[in-house]
Amino acid sequence: MSRSAPLSRPLAYLCLGLSMSLVGSYVALSKPLAAVLPVFLLAWMRFGIGGLAMLHWLKKPADEPPMTVQTRRLLFLESFLGNFLFTACMIYGVSLTNAVTAGVTMASMPAAVAVMSWAFLREKVAPRTWVAVGLAVAGIALFAIASPGHGPEPAAGTGKAGPAWLGQLLLLGAVFCEAAYSVIGKKLTGALGPRRITSIINLWGFTLSAPLGLYAAWHFDFAAVGWGTWVLLVFYALAASIWTVWLWMTGLRVVPAAQGGVFTVLLPVSAALMGVLVLGESLSGLQLLAFAVALASVLLATLPSRLAWRVGRACSR
Repeated sequence: MSRSAPLSRPLAYLCLGLSMSLVGSYVALSKPLAAVLPVFLLAWMRFGIGGLAMLHWLKKPADEPPMTVQTRRLLFLESFLGNFLFTACMIYGVSLTNAVTAGVTMASMPAAVAVMSWAFLREKVAPRTWVAVGLAVAGIALFAIASPGHGPEPAAGTGKAGPAWLGQLLLLGAVFCEAAYSVIGKKLTGALGPRRITSIINLWGFTLSAPLGLYAAWHFDFAAVGWGTWVLLVFYALAASIWTVWLWMTGLRVVPAAQGGVFTVLLPVSAALMGVLVLGESLSGLQLLAFAVALASVLLATLPSRLAWRVGRACSR
């Protein structure tokens, strides 16, 4: 797609919605992958498979201006936070908790995106966003209370299970990384096209994960991995490295970062649904209440309506 022909607003919304739905799906499906593959080997192979599939996207388009030093720095930060650290925090976090917990924790993401958009992009954010942050934290805390300390599966490559609180902390780190990814991505779309951004940050992700990935590969028995895991890995790699990034960057060219944050509601929803429908997890009544509180924070933080603005003002009094 040419950089001079951005999408219409409805198509941009569709791209953002599809992107977050895919992210939620692979957040949940990363749990069985992390049970078989060491985390950094999984990340390295993800970037490698994605890179092979979009080598032709690395070529500089004729109408693209030379990259500035700031753009190069932003591309590195976009990959370091949104690819490398997010992948590590998300996979380890899910392996120490479960997909439903990951979904509810990441329900705070729209509020985080709105706050960071206000702080770094100077986008105007309604007072209701601050209330939404409190609701998101309350939802996460309630979900943690509702989740008894049943033993989580050991994270691949660690040899033992970790505490549930560490999983929650890592998932919160993933929320921060994804929020930074959205804000930095908005700035990058003003300088580069979605395909170039997608391919360059994937190349950085492959480079950053290579040392630990190669070390893990040297000690790993690839013959013990079943074909079903390889199929799931290919889907995970294509969804995480190509489809979600390209769709998100394409939508952000048209939609402000804070407004685009509303579509991250589909991440926790699809992650939780995938956990329940595919992985056999379940939701208790208190967990459903926590999910409702977290989703309320999503709507309050990102719903672009006067009604939500008035509700936020009333709650802040």
